[in-house]
Amino acid sequence: MGYFRIMAAIPGFFLSALILMLLWNANIEKFIPNVADISYVKAILATITLWLAVAPLAAVGKKWW
Repeated sequence: MGYFRIMAAIPGFFLSALILMLLWNANIEKFIPNVADISYVKAILATITLWLAVAPLAAVGKKWW
């Protein structure tokens, strides 16, 4: 069963990076003027960082279920 969760996480990761990039590029000028848009590669790096930051919380939450 864990194999199928991994297969769902892979496209979810790339979709998360795409959504992060689109949201960043659409909203950043409102908050910080004269800042460059981020590329998809930078969005992937930011998504890796976010997923690593949230993964321990998911692991702890899973023990309580």
